[in-house]
Amino acid sequence: MAEKIHNPILRGFHPDPPIVRVGEDYYIATSTFEWWPGVRLHHSRDLVCWELIGYPLERISQLDLRGVGPSQGVWAPCLTYDKGKFYLVYTVVKAFYCNMYDTENYLVTAEDIHGPWSEPVALNNFGFDPSLFHDDDGRKYMVSMVTDHRVPKKYVGRLVLQEFDEAQGKMVGPVRDIYRADGIFLEGPHIFKRQGWYYLFSADTGTGEAHGQTIQRARDVWGPYEMYRPFDGNRREGEAYSILTSRHHEEVLLQKAGHCDLVETADEEWYAVHLCGRACGARNPEDAVRFAGARRYMLGRETAIQKMEWTRDGWLVMAGGGNTPSDTVEAPHCAKGEQKEQTKGELPFICDDFDAPKLHLDYQSLRIPMDEHYISLTARPGWLRMYGRSGLASRFSQTLIARRMTEYHLQAQTCLDFEPEVFKQMAGLILMYDTENYLYLHISHDEDVGKCITLLKAENKKYEYLAQYIPLETGRDVILHLSVEGTDAQFSYGYRDFCKKAENTKNSEAVLFDIGPRVDASFLSDEACNEGWFTGAMVGICCQDLTGFGKHADFDWFKVQAEV
Repeated sequence: MAEKIHNPILRGFHPDPPIVRVGEDYYIATSTFEWWPGVRLHHSRDLVCWELIGYPLERISQLDLRGVGPSQGVWAPCLTYDKGKFYLVYTVVKAFYCNMYDTENYLVTAEDIHGPWSEPVALNNFGFDPSLFHDDDGRKYMVSMVTDHRVPKKYVGRLVLQEFDEAQGKMVGPVRDIYRADGIFLEGPHIFKRQGWYYLFSADTGTGEAHGQTIQRARDVWGPYEMYRPFDGNRREGEAYSILTSRHHEEVLLQKAGHCDLVETADEEWYAVHLCGRACGARNPEDAVRFAGARRYMLGRETAIQKMEWTRDGWLVMAGGGNTPSDTVEAPHCAKGEQKEQTKGELPFICDDFDAPKLHLDYQSLRIPMDEHYISLTARPGWLRMYGRSGLASRFSQTLIARRMTEYHLQAQTCLDFEPEVFKQMAGLILMYDTENYLYLHISHDEDVGKCITLLKAENKKYEYLAQYIPLETGRDVILHLSVEGTDAQFSYGYRDFCKKAENTKNSEAVLFDIGPRVDASFLSDEACNEGWFTGAMVGICCQDLTGFGKHADFDWFKVQAEV
C-alpha cells in the first residue's frame, strides 16, 4: 500500500529540485554540474515512485562544459509549465572559485517534456539560481540571487527581478532588487501566486548543515516583501526564519534541508521538494583546510519531499507542525490504495550487458558527450568499446561513464578485455567524486612487470598507489570488483575464466583476490574535496591513452547494486 513516501525520493547526487505538475504528471529537474548531459528529469504520477526520463540539455549547442572546473557547470535549474509549453531556466557557471563569478543564465523550451528542447536563449547574468514566474496576466519574470565581487560586499544577501518578454526572446525593462539583507543570505528563489499574494520562496544560509528555507510575501510582484517569522525555539540570534531546516538537529536522517520548490496536487494537497543529505559518519580532521571537523556526505545532496499546509492567515508551514524534515511522509490521495511499493534507490537496473543500441539514461560522462570518438556499442557487439583519450584530470576529453552512488552499501563489478602496450595506457573501474579525488582500480603495462593491475588513490591532487604492480596474464579477460560498506571500500580482481561455475561466466561467481587495503573512501565527499563540493560520489568505468593513439578497452558488462 503506497500510504507513505520514504525519503529521499531521489537518492544520491540529485540537488536543487524544482517540481511542476501537468495534469496527473509530476516532473522534477535536478542539477548536474560538470556531468553530461545537463539536468536530470524524473517523472511520477503519485509523488511516491519516480523514473528517470531524460535530459533536456544534450547538445553541445545547448551546453558546452569543456574546461569548467569541478562542481561548476549546470546549477539549480527551474522547470515550469505555461499554456502548453515547458520552460527550463538554468545557470552555466564557468568561473566560481575566484573573486568575480561567471554565471551565464539561459532558457530552453519544449512542448513535450521528452523534447525536442529548443536552442538556449540568453538571459541576464546577475547571479545564479534563476527562476521563471508566469503571472496570471500573461507576463513573465525572472528572479535570481545576485553575486557581489566587491570587498566587502554591499549586502550579504540580494535577490533581483526582471521581466522576460517571450515574443522578443529577451529580458526587458528595469532590473530591481526585491531583497537586500545584511544578515540573512538567500538563494534558490521561486515566486508563486496564491489568493492575490506573491510568495517569494527562497533557500537560506548556504547548502551545508545550517541550510534552510524561508518564505516572504507581497501584494505586488516587485514587493515590498514581508518575511514570515514563525516561532522556532531552536532559532538563535542572527539566524534565518526557516520554515524547513535540519539546523540544530544533528540526529535526523535528512540533513542540509532547504532549497525547496512547491507543488499542489489535483486534490489541493501541497508538497515541497527540497535538497537534503545523509551523513556517512566520518568527519573532516580538525585541521582541515575547509570545513574543519565537518561531517562528510559521500552521496552528495539528494532530493526529499515534505507535506505542507497553509495557515489561516496565509502562510506556508510544514503539515503537522515544526520545521524539521521527516524521512517518512504521508502520500497524496492519488497514491493511497495503490498496490505498489516505492522503489528504493535510484539505480534503474543492476547489470548492463551492453546489448542495447545506446547507453542507458542513468549513465553520465564528464563535460562532453560520449560520441563515436570515445565509445562504440557496435565495434564489438555485446561489448562497450572505450577508446582511451586524456587523463583523469582532464576537463576536456575524458573517456568515462558513471552512475551515482545511492547508498552506503554498494557492490560494483565489470569485466574487461584490455591489452595495454605502455604504462600510459590504462582502463578500469573507478569510484570518484571529481577529477582530483578518486580510487581507480586499473589495468596498465609496466616495462618491468608487463601487463599488470594496480590501485591508484587521488585525494586533493595528492596521488599514491595503494598496491604494487601485480602481473596479469595476457589474453585473459579480467573482472574488477568494488565493495563499499559504510565508508570502507575494498577492491578486488580475478580472471573471467577462473570461476567456480564455468558454464555461464557472466553470472558465475568468480574467484577474486583483494588488491590494496580496505580504504576509507569518505574523502570522496562534499566537505572533503578542496575544489568541488556540490556533487556526489560516482562509480564508473573509463579508459585513458596518454600516447594519443586511442588504445581501446572492451567492457563486457558493468553492474552496480546498492543496498538500502
